[in-house]
Amino acid sequence: MQFIRTENLKPGMRLAKPIYNKMGILLYDRDSKLTAPAINSIHNFGLIGIYILEPAEPLPPLSQEDIEFEQNQTIYMFKLRDCLDSIKTGRLPASFHELIDHIIAHYGSLNHQINFTQNLRSSDDFIYKHMINTAILTAMIAHKMNFKRDFQSAMVTAALLYNIGYLYVPKTVLIKGSHMTTGDRDTIQLCLEKGYEDLNAHFDRTQLIDRSMALIEYFIFRKSVKRRITKANQDLIAMSAVLQVADEYDILTAMNIDYAPVSEIIAMQKLQGNPDEYPKTIVDALADCIHIVPAGASVDLSNGQKAIVLVENPNDFMKPLLLRIDNNQLYDLSNPTIARHMQITDIMKTMDNRIAINEDTLKLFVADNRIKATAKRFHDKKMRSGHTQKTAIPESAAVSQATSKAADNKVDSPKDVSKAAGKKADSPKEVSKPAAGAARSTAKTVAPSMEIPLTTKAPRRKLL
Repeated sequence: MQFIRTENLKPGMRLAKPIYNKMGILLYDRDSKLTAPAINSIHNFGLIGIYILEPAEPLPPLSQEDIEFEQNQTIYMFKLRDCLDSIKTGRLPASFHELIDHIIAHYGSLNHQINFTQNLRSSDDFIYKHMINTAILTAMIAHKMNFKRDFQSAMVTAALLYNIGYLYVPKTVLIKGSHMTTGDRDTIQLCLEKGYEDLNAHFDRTQLIDRSMALIEYFIFRKSVKRRITKANQDLIAMSAVLQVADEYDILTAMNIDYAPVSEIIAMQKLQGNPDEYPKTIVDALADCIHIVPAGASVDLSNGQKAIVLVENPNDFMKPLLLRIDNNQLYDLSNPTIARHMQITDIMKTMDNRIAINEDTLKLFVADNRIKATAKRFHDKKMRSGHTQKTAIPESAAVSQATSKAADNKVDSPKDVSKAAGKKADSPKEVSKPAAGAARSTAKTVAPSMEIPLTTKAPRRKLL
């Protein structure tokens, strides 16, 4: 799957993602071949670009939950646009609170990971869709970190409104994308501040939840040259950190005006690589909410080979159980011995030789009883080692625990508190028998010096 800018579309290209109207009605289904009239329509929609399947790439599986998620993104976006049009005139529509409730009801109480698929964006709606996606991610992270419902509601409200000032930014500035000057960025900052000031002038804080307005104020003015908020309580620091992680993840993975999106892996690695700005606990919570490297994903490896993810690792998404395509062998990347020679670098970019994977197809890869047992042991042990008991805690305690070290840019979550400090985990043994029905070798066999014994027992290690 590749992201292709609208101006580079050609007839015959196959759609990888569906296109919906504002009511969530399907206009163009995935796997449809583009025609000249369809390309013209896409131009008229103002879409920045679309995702295209490679010529020989099978259609990736799409669950009903995935379909509903993409539909909801589109429906929410148009609802938010209507709400913000009213809010800019000083009227708070009832539909705004309904939108908040809908987001929390659908995504603020999930106890399983979802595929956070990015919807298509146009130059006119990418701000609205960014707000929606940030709100969805914020709701999921807040739930994962055990924030109370009123805190969660305040954070989702803030996520839907903190960028309202972008609607005042001249399009001549927005279209510059990464080519903005310092003056352009100053203009955007001033518009964001104006957006907050308009909200504060038009609405009683109780209408938009006092906590939400305080969060928006802190989030915007912490970078202000006009006035800087230097003092903030732990509540604001915690909520702002969650909003920051959600905001940046969507920016990285969504299509933008002048650059293609990065993969979920690259986005998470950037967040993980900057813990001073994106606290580890919050990034970990995000990873617990969405599939970063889901089962069935085709990945590139650091040794130049390619592999298929058979079982996710709930403790570390970069260390799943893999099936290498070149030799049909299973590899447990949580085994330090193996991980020294082989790591995931990214989701496969070139998909011409990709295998279409769904639940039924995955069963073919683990048809052998011993391989089934290996996959089950891997899954069960990782689930046990990563399991923590979710407990209800007072709202102030949830916030305090999540940000007790925020001032030092080290944040501990309620989940982490419950992990035993000295708890260990064993990596299961792997089997070297080829998987039945697996892909045939398409690359040269790894040199003997680089082969990793699959029966090597991983040393015991502490959990993060």
